[in-house]
Amino acid sequence: MGITLTRPIVLVGMMGSGKTAVGTALSRLLGVAFLDSDHEIERAAQMSVAEIFARDGESFFRARESEVLGRLLTGHPCVISTGGGAFLSEANREMISQLGVSVWLKADLELLWNRVRHKATRPLLRTPDPKATLAELLAARAPVYAKARIAVEAEPGLSINNMACKVARRLEQVEGLIEEIKDA
Repeated sequence: MGITLTRPIVLVGMMGSGKTAVGTALSRLLGVAFLDSDHEIERAAQMSVAEIFARDGESFFRARESEVLGRLLTGHPCVISTGGGAFLSEANREMISQLGVSVWLKADLELLWNRVRHKATRPLLRTPDPKATLAELLAARAPVYAKARIAVEAEPGLSINNMACKVARRLEQVEGLIEEIKDA
């Protein structure tokens, strides 16, 4: 017997929560494709997210992000990693709710900071006090991320594969998301 995913899985959460790494491992576990919305935007624009922010601004980027997300959600069921701000848009949340299943990878400030503090690719953290900025973003965004259909708590020391397994166990509880197929 095999399984088939009936809807896309959309990973949401803060930068550093593991959406890309866990999403890649989860897609392998489920035997489906992995797509990263930020990567898709960068590929289409032929520039990095940071360059898009610098050249065109955040509102331009968010509009492209919504367009890409809509395209990814209407493709084959897969695992989709979103940028940290994608789920903040009510229109994006509604689209995800209608076409996919949202999963919040929930991580505390210290875990997030340990993961992002050495990365220069985070345009929203280019401030005099990036940890304070991260704390403010987390405080503002957590109530919105809490609207996700499923929340899975990240833990320090938990491997990427173990976190993917933790997410998969929660997904198994979503009625109608996974269908078993009998081998012919």
